[in-house]
Amino acid sequence: MKNTHFSFEEMWEKIMACDPGYDGLFYTAVKTTGIYCRPSCRSRKPKKINVEFYFSQHEAEAHGYRACKRCQPNAGLSPNTEVVREVALFLAAHYRKPLRLAEIADHAGLTPSYLDWIFKQETGETPLAYLKKIRVDKAAHLIEHSALSNLDICYEAGFQSPSNFYKAFKTIKQLSPGDYRKSGVQAGTRRALS
Repeated sequence: MKNTHFSFEEMWEKIMACDPGYDGLFYTAVKTTGIYCRPSCRSRKPKKINVEFYFSQHEAEAHGYRACKRCQPNAGLSPNTEVVREVALFLAAHYRKPLRLAEIADHAGLTPSYLDWIFKQETGETPLAYLKKIRVDKAAHLIEHSALSNLDICYEAGFQSPSNFYKAFKTIKQLSPGDYRKSGVQAGTRRALS
């Protein structure tokens, strides 16, 4: 089955982030283990060179892969998994908006506390922590691929204040936005020289 919506790089990013929003949309197969998983699987991440992607369980199994015992991709998605997937996609589509938990829960048709609980059960983090990661990833992408200032990137990525942007970025990426930019420039220079 072909899918033109996701590139290899997009799917790779989703499995590295253990993104539950893509469970059921594609499966990750690892050549060295012979196992296929959901994108949200929290097992140790494979080397990129050993990964193949399939858009159905049957396709992965037809190529000789067996289901992961940890994430059980051949088991049906639970109702909570479906809700979490929908919420994750909603957050990815609306990351620039100043979303509150109540608004996210309203979109899902749940109470804020119940949404917080099931989201954490499925992903290991709250919806707002997940949203913060999306924003930081968008900011990192802009730092790497644009000439925008850090202040412009802050607002473009959906942060409401520079202090929240810098704090979240440093917590998640282990570098300030400025240091991240410098490390990318240095890495680009090294790649160009080699």
